[in-house]
Amino acid sequence: MVMVDEIPFPPQVTVSKPLALLGHGITDIEIHFLQIKFTAIGVYLDPEVVAHMQKWKGKTGAELAEDDDFFETLISAPVDKHLRVVVIKEIKGSQYGVQLESAVRDRLAADDKYEEEEEAALEQIVEFFQSKYLKKDSVITFTFPATPATVEITFSTEGKEESKLKVENGNVVEMIQKWYLGGTRGVSPTTISNLATTLSAELSK
Repeated sequence: MVMVDEIPFPPQVTVSKPLALLGHGITDIEIHFLQIKFTAIGVYLDPEVVAHMQKWKGKTGAELAEDDDFFETLISAPVDKHLRVVVIKEIKGSQYGVQLESAVRDRLAADDKYEEEEEAALEQIVEFFQSKYLKKDSVITFTFPATPATVEITFSTEGKEESKLKVENGNVVEMIQKWYLGGTRGVSPTTISNLATTLSAELSK
């Protein structure tokens, strides 16, 4: 197991095929010099993703972490991607849902892609999290198949059955990926930096 802030992450998960843990980090905030950690994140990718990133061969992790084009290419690469998000500090599901909704909506609006279909897809997501309670060690996953542009979101917490939601709006799916994997605008700088370092090493092989 790979420990991310004392939370174990499997080094690989199998979706339609085995995906490797290529990046990990946390989301946190600093209030009055106190660091409050919210979630631990694992980014699982099909190792074949490296074939789509050859243009960046020879770049350091630090250079890649600052290069948003690199992460745009990563997001659009036609390979399976899987995000595993583990709760460190408990919050209501509605709070998480609203955070996700506003981050995705802002990105869609900035690109002029926020229409009725996108609004409906986001409402689905907000509703999915509305009734959940994200206690410590609950797990949220986002599975993005290579094609088509869909995401399956799952939520599991101790003592409850896993819940699932499939979102089929391509624009919303893309922006969820950008929220977690969007380079300098991603929600977790530690994850972006770690992913960049790993991919830099993979590219130099």
